[in-house]
Amino acid sequence: MNSGARSWIPWLAAAGVGSLTAVQSRANGSLGTILDSGLHASVVSFAVGLTVLTLVGLAVRRIRFGMVRLLAALRFGAMPWWWATGGVFGALFIFSQSFAVGIIGVALFAVALVSGQNLASLIVDAVGLGPRGRQPVSVVRMASSMIGIVAVGVAVSGRAGEDSLSAPAVALCVIAGIGVAVQQALNGRLTTISREPMAAAWANFAVGSFILTLALLMITATGARALEPLPAGPWWLYLGGIIGATFIATTAWVVGKVGVLAISLLVTAGQLTGALVLDVVILDVVDGPLIAGALLSFGAVALTAVGTSRNRSSFTPDTP
Repeated sequence: MNSGARSWIPWLAAAGVGSLTAVQSRANGSLGTILDSGLHASVVSFAVGLTVLTLVGLAVRRIRFGMVRLLAALRFGAMPWWWATGGVFGALFIFSQSFAVGIIGVALFAVALVSGQNLASLIVDAVGLGPRGRQPVSVVRMASSMIGIVAVGVAVSGRAGEDSLSAPAVALCVIAGIGVAVQQALNGRLTTISREPMAAAWANFAVGSFILTLALLMITATGARALEPLPAGPWWLYLGGIIGATFIATTAWVVGKVGVLAISLLVTAGQLTGALVLDVVILDVVDGPLIAGALLSFGAVALTAVGTSRNRSSFTPDTP
């Protein structure tokens, strides 16, 4: 495979793992419905992901060494401690999803989240928070970001219900989207330290699991909610954590190669495509607005790719 073809592998990987998030949402959403608690379902999802990553990390020498390098760098100050806080933003995303969707609906949640994520990605790239270094804000990058937001709006336009408009809930979703952009940049930094994206994913799940479990225990201790027993099946209810681990590891690897904005657009395009496939396969429904939104998303990705190739010389990668 020539170098030109290989350069597209990260782009395809990000879009591919983005499509899996449609399955993840269905699995976590169904589990949350059965348990009558989105937070409980999130804890289970994170616990499954953390368990899988820990077992794989202990079994695979390369990943195990990456985990050791990460912990050693944190212990001896070879990296700022806040680089390891990506899992906090992952927990914030899960909380915003479980809290806000029931208030403002899936459509407005998606638009608010992607708006915060895409706009923050421009800033995150511009200040050089990610491992790829500073990528100046340009007309092309701004246009790509705006098209990405419009694409999500178009995709969910046919699904907007009569849900109430709550400014605090919308603001929470925008903040969660900003957190996702920061999380992706920090995960890229962890990958440069550990030299293993699976180690970065493990750190994310460890932090996120701790925060979500603590929140669930606090709610349970107050008597506000009793924990429901975990269902015996179907088996796919527990796929969310495995997909989440795959997603974090893949994006941690890709972000250093394409930047935070590009990965945000790629994941969104993949997610809309995955949702479209699920609609066709499971519901036997072809959603016109969703098709239009997916096409617009890939248009934003293409525009970003063109801008990236034209301005590659302006990037200033840095190695911590």
